[in-house]
Amino acid sequence: METIHLTHILILLSAAVLAVPLFHRLKLGSVLGYIFAGALIGPWGFAVIHQVQEIQHIAEFGVVFLLFIIGIELNFTRLWAMKNLVFGLGLAQLIITGFILGGLVCFLGGSKETAIVIGFGLALSSTAFGLQILTERGALKTAAGRTSFSILLLQDLSVVPLLALVSFLAYDESVAQGMEFALLKMFVVIVAVILIGRFILTPVLRLIATSHNAETFVAAAILAVLGTAWLMEEVGLSMALGAFLAGLLLADSAYRHQIIADIQPFRGILLGLFFMSIGMSIDFGLFIQKAPLILGLVGALLLIKTFVTWVLCRMTGANNGVSIRVALLLSQSGEFGFVLFGLALATGLMEMEMFQMLTLIIALSMMTTPFMAIAGEKLEKFLGEKKAQDDVNAMALDDKQFVILAGFGRMGKRIAKILDAGNVPYLALDNDPDCVDKARAEGFSIIYGDAGRYDVLNKMGADKACVFVITIDEASIAEQLVHIMHQHYPDTPIYARGRDKEHCKKLHEAGATLPVSETLEASIILSAAVLGVNNVSEEETTRLLEEFRDVYYKDIR
Repeated sequence: METIHLTHILILLSAAVLAVPLFHRLKLGSVLGYIFAGALIGPWGFAVIHQVQEIQHIAEFGVVFLLFIIGIELNFTRLWAMKNLVFGLGLAQLIITGFILGGLVCFLGGSKETAIVIGFGLALSSTAFGLQILTERGALKTAAGRTSFSILLLQDLSVVPLLALVSFLAYDESVAQGMEFALLKMFVVIVAVILIGRFILTPVLRLIATSHNAETFVAAAILAVLGTAWLMEEVGLSMALGAFLAGLLLADSAYRHQIIADIQPFRGILLGLFFMSIGMSIDFGLFIQKAPLILGLVGALLLIKTFVTWVLCRMTGANNGVSIRVALLLSQSGEFGFVLFGLALATGLMEMEMFQMLTLIIALSMMTTPFMAIAGEKLEKFLGEKKAQDDVNAMALDDKQFVILAGFGRMGKRIAKILDAGNVPYLALDNDPDCVDKARAEGFSIIYGDAGRYDVLNKMGADKACVFVITIDEASIAEQLVHIMHQHYPDTPIYARGRDKEHCKKLHEAGATLPVSETLEASIILSAAVLGVNNVSEEETTRLLEEFRDVYYKDIR
C-alpha cells in the first residue's frame, strides 16, 4: 500500500486553495470546487496522486466532524420534536425510493437480491453534500433545512440495518448467527455513551477548562468526538452516527460554543478532503466507454429521487417551494452507497464491473448537487415571491396610511404587538418563510418579501406608508434598506434600529430619519434603575437621562 507523503499534502492544499475561491467567485459553491480539484489531480486527471483509498480513509473524518457539529447545534428536545419528519417522511422516502429503483433493476434483468441492494444503496442521499450546502447558505434552520436534515438522519440510521441486509442476502451465516449478540452490544454501548456524556464528560471538560490550557481543551474535544465515533464503529454502527450522538450529548453544555469553535477548522479541512476524494474516484475511462448509458442512468436516478421526495414532502404539508428545494437537494446518491456496494462486492453479491459502474453513477450524481441546490433555492424564492404578491393583494390596507415594518425578529414582533394594541395599521415583511408562516398563524399582518426590492415595496403600497420601521439585526443589510427606501420614498420618515453609535451614524447618512441605538436605550433604562436605588429623584433622573440622550443623538446628526 502506498503511503501519503508531504508532497501529496502540499498538492492537495494547493489544488483546494486555487479551485475553491474560483468556484466561489463563479457562485458554484466550495463543494464543486473541491470535486473539480480532486478530479484534476487524481488518477484520471493529471495523475499527480494515486493514493485515492488512503485519502478516502482520512477524509471520512470530515463527515464525522460534520455530524458532530450538527448534533451539538441540536439537542434531544429539538430532535424529538422532529420525530415525525425523521421516522415518517424520512422512512417513507427511503422505502419508496428503494423499491422503485430496485424494481427498475429487476426490470432490466438483475436478480432480486442485487436489485434490493442497488435500490436502497442509490436511495441514500449524501449527508456530507446536503448539510455542507445548507450550512454554506445558512439554511439549516429553515423549513427546507430541517426537512432535508430529517431525511438524511433517517438514512444514516438505516445504514446498519442495510449492511445487515446485504449480509443476509449474500447468505453469510456467520453474520446471521451473531446478529442477536451484535444488537445487544450496540444497545449497551449506546446506553454507556449516553451515561458517560451526561455524568462524566461535562465535569471532565470543566476540570480541563479550569487549567486554562487551550491546547488540552482542544485535545479533549477531539477525543470526545473520535472516541465516540470509534466506539460506534466497533459495534457495527457508523462513525458519523456516533459523532452525531456525541454532539447531542454536549448540546446543552456550557462549553458547546468553545467546542464548536475548536472543532470547526478540522471539520472544514477534512470535509474538503472528502469532497476532493470523490473527485479523484471518478473513473473517466469507464465514463468515456459507456457515456450515453451512464448519463441516462444518472438522469433517471435524479428524476426518480426528485419526484418521490417532492411528492412525499407535499403530502407532509410542506409548501411547494420547500418541497422542490428539498427534492432537488437530495436527488443525488451518497457516500454510504460506496460502503453498501463495497460490502456487496466483498460478499459476492455484486460483480466488479457492476460495482465500478455504480460507483461512477454515485460520484457523477454527487457532482450535480451544487447545481441542483442552486436551482432549488431559486425556485423556492420564485414561488415565495409569487406568494408574496398574492399575499399583498389579499391583505390590502385600502387607501389609509399604515406602517411598513421590515424584519420580524424579536424586536419587530414586539413593535407589531404594540401597534396592534394601539390600533395602528401595519404590514410587516420578512424573507424567512418559516418566520412568516409562524407569525401569520399567530394572527400578525405579515407577508413574505425582500424589503430591499423596490418592486416588492411598490406592490405593498409603500407610497401610502406613513413611516418605515427597520428592525433587521444585520448592520449592512439595514443600511442598504435605509438607502433604498430613502431613494424611492424620500418624503417618508424612516425609523431604523442601530446597534451602536457608529452604526446609527451610518444609518443617518444613508437617510434614516430616526436611528435608534439599542445599546443606548438599554443603558438608559439600566442607568435610571441605578440612579433610583441611589436616591436620585425621579425629576433629576429624567433630566440627566434626557440631556445624555440629546447629546448622544445630536452627535449622530
